[in-house]
Amino acid sequence: MWRSCLRLRDAGRRLLNRPRGSFTASEGSGPSPSTPARAYAPPAERKRFYQNVSIAQGEGGFEINLDHRKLRTPGAKIFTVPSEALAVAVATEWDSQQDTIRPYTMHLTTLCNTALDNPTQRDKDQLIRAAVKFLDTDTICYRVEEPEALAELQRREWDPVAEWAERRYSVEIGSSTSILGPSIPARTREVLASHLASYSMWALQGIEFVVTQLKSIVLTLGLLDRHLTVEQAVLLSRLEEEYQIQKWGSIEWAHDYERQELRARTAAGTLFVHLCSESTTVKHKLLQASG
Repeated sequence: MWRSCLRLRDAGRRLLNRPRGSFTASEGSGPSPSTPARAYAPPAERKRFYQNVSIAQGEGGFEINLDHRKLRTPGAKIFTVPSEALAVAVATEWDSQQDTIRPYTMHLTTLCNTALDNPTQRDKDQLIRAAVKFLDTDTICYRVEEPEALAELQRREWDPVAEWAERRYSVEIGSSTSILGPSIPARTREVLASHLASYSMWALQGIEFVVTQLKSIVLTLGLLDRHLTVEQAVLLSRLEEEYQIQKWGSIEWAHDYERQELRARTAAGTLFVHLCSESTTVKHKLLQASG
């Protein structure tokens, strides 16, 4: 992780030192403030209206500049993020756009907009409850009885993850073949809620995003704890779909697109959580000590 942060830091230095072009943006860096904001709903494609992207440290954190203009959120707030590494990652998204800006490829920018504008107006407790509520419908807790091959596949692939989570957090999770799902003990909810409370509001936005993608808080926790890779978590979340594809074949390009898009969103959400959980000061001290 620290090696990744070092690469991000160096990239950030290059962005900070990039010369600004003489091009003057003719558009704002976001929709009109009167445009209703919705979580995870980036705007449509449009022509790239800037030449250079840079980052700068402001009073509240790190800002993104598109030429001479500060990037703003859909709610018209100055786009300010809590860590330099996250700013570099967002700036890279903007810098990598070609002639056309494709917001649907800019997952980190969208997550930052959501954290800054908080369009659903939820507080920390509400975000935690929303994530923990996924236990009621967690992907790996719902099992089938038949076909036997799929049931065996679920036991073989999902049981080790559930057992890891039970050991890691000293809780009971279990599984069920009933349509009503498993009976999750109240203590399990309390322990996981307490664990999530250790994260910041920003990180919790990312956690909920990943949980929503994987439809599993258990897989999300395994991913955040580095017990699972993104590829493993996505494959486990799509276990039944992958089983059906192996059995009946895939629709040309469609299934591959869905899988790759899920990987991209899951990876972005996971990176967002880690970068939001970092201390820039501690990171720099460690980098200086190891240099």
